[in-house]
Order: sequence, then structure tokens, then C-alpha cells
Amino acid sequence: MRYLLISFFRKVGGQIDEAVQVSKRVRTSDTMNANIIMDFAEKKVIKCVIEGKVHDTTFERMRDYYSKIYPQLIQQLEKEAPITLKQKTK
Repeated sequence: MRYLLISFFRKVGGQIDEAVQVSKRVRTSDTMNANIIMDFAEKKVIKCVIEGKVHDTTFERMRDYYSKIYPQLIQQLEKEAPITLKQKTK
């Protein structure tokens, strides 16, 4: 696992659902469909589009925000992302 992908979906009643997934690689469909894509191996934000607007933010700010919501997932990503990067470069 290397990437954190987050997508937002607006329900009929106006509520917003959040779908979170982790991946070893980013596919073209992920780039088009996900609102937020974070690379934990290189510690950078690849994409951050919320409600149709591109947000210029730092990896650290996004990591801190999502570590409060998904602490175990973020810890696991931080642990496994460097391993995934090393495997990819071999």
C-alpha cells in the first residue's frame, strides 16, 4: 500500500459520503474519479479537488487531518509505503 484515495459522493438529501481506499498504484480511473490522492512513499499530494475546486495544500496538512479520522490506516500507510517504493524500484 502506497496511495490513499478518497472520493466524495453527494446523496439525494444533500449529505456527502466519503469512500476511502488504499492502493499500490494509481490507475487512470483513480485519477479521474478520486477527489484526493496522497502518495505516502514520496510524501506528496497528487490530487486535491473538493467540490470542484483545486486546493493547494501540503502533504503534512492532509496527513495530519486524515490521521485524526483514520489513525490506524495512516499508520499502516506510513509503515508500508516505503517498502512498496523499494519493491517497485527493484
